[in-house]
Amino acid sequence: MDISIQKSKLYNHQEIKITGSKSESNRLLLLQALYPQININNLSNSDDSVLMQKALATKESIIDIHHAGTAMRFLTAYLATQNGEEVVITGSSRMKERPIKILVDALLSLGADISYVENEGFPPLKIIGKKLSKHKVSLEANVSSQYISALLLIASKLDNGLELTLNGKITSVPYIKMTLSLLNEIGVETSFVENKITVKPNTTKLLPQTLVVESDWSSASYFYSIIALSDIGTEITISSYKKHSLQGDSVLAKIYQSFGVATHFDAHSIRLVKVEEAQTSNLEFHLSDAPDIAQTIAVTAFGLGVECYMTGLHTLKIKETDRLVALKVELEKLGAEIDITEASLKVNASKEIKSDISINTYNDHRMAMAFAPLGLKTSIIIKNADVVSKSYPQFWEDFKEIGFNLK
Repeated sequence: MDISIQKSKLYNHQEIKITGSKSESNRLLLLQALYPQININNLSNSDDSVLMQKALATKESIIDIHHAGTAMRFLTAYLATQNGEEVVITGSSRMKERPIKILVDALLSLGADISYVENEGFPPLKIIGKKLSKHKVSLEANVSSQYISALLLIASKLDNGLELTLNGKITSVPYIKMTLSLLNEIGVETSFVENKITVKPNTTKLLPQTLVVESDWSSASYFYSIIALSDIGTEITISSYKKHSLQGDSVLAKIYQSFGVATHFDAHSIRLVKVEEAQTSNLEFHLSDAPDIAQTIAVTAFGLGVECYMTGLHTLKIKETDRLVALKVELEKLGAEIDITEASLKVNASKEIKSDISINTYNDHRMAMAFAPLGLKTSIIIKNADVVSKSYPQFWEDFKEIGFNLK
């Protein structure tokens, strides 16, 4: 399905309810599989979380998680601990290109039985679940936080817990802290001192408890972009959000001040208001702790015609697509001038936005959603627009509700 966005004007003072965080939901779903006494409210309705639920419930010998990278990493660790079960976990053609050797090697060092079905270092994987006897492992600190979180989530079920040493400078610290905070919330003891993370084994039965998932800050980024691209005085309210969030993408509130957007926390919602024009130069953001908002920021900067430099983006090369290359290709079709390296992207100031350009989405939900706010500046076509269901199924309905002219 392609969607054409005719140049639109936002209805002011709208309110939108956003589903639970995919990151929190998938962590809690795995913990619920380990500790069935956990109940979860406000679960994400994203494709990734639905696939995670189905995979954890299935008795099939082959599990296909399609494009869901988080599910691939978390389930690999989980299945490795399920004594006596033999499973093949696979995914889409793109998933088979996404490396998983770092996590597999770590699990093997703990005693897991995992082998590659096709290509060394990549899914699909054959996993024979067993009791993991060892409890010490080390990883390079700059790897994807999903590898680290996958190990931490299963750690309390290991006889001796886990001692994880991270070598070098740690990236994506907020996602690691999110995992540890959720473990603490259910009653698991952890510590994170310098480059060593320790998770104690759980020796007592957890009490029944209900955990509420905060709404997804990555999804909020598109509304920040909308307000940034709107006239001064425009505002929108989105819920449900916490001022002190576990999600790294909550840094949006600070970053978008540079684009003239103020964030007001009201009970469980946030009100976004365009209060001034954006800064026109010297916009520089280090995003190793929040790489998923890089696409949104790049499109916002282009739409406002301001120069913006982003670093810490090395993990974007191995997402649903190579997001740095995809951004450069699609933004330049619209008239942008983009410079990229292996870990950075620069949007140069631009005065023109071409109209009626088709944006390819590369099976990447964030490409579709990041470019959609440009409909406030020009007419644009989003190819394969239904890819948004991966993380935000009602995205287009919400966009239509606030004034976007979609066909």
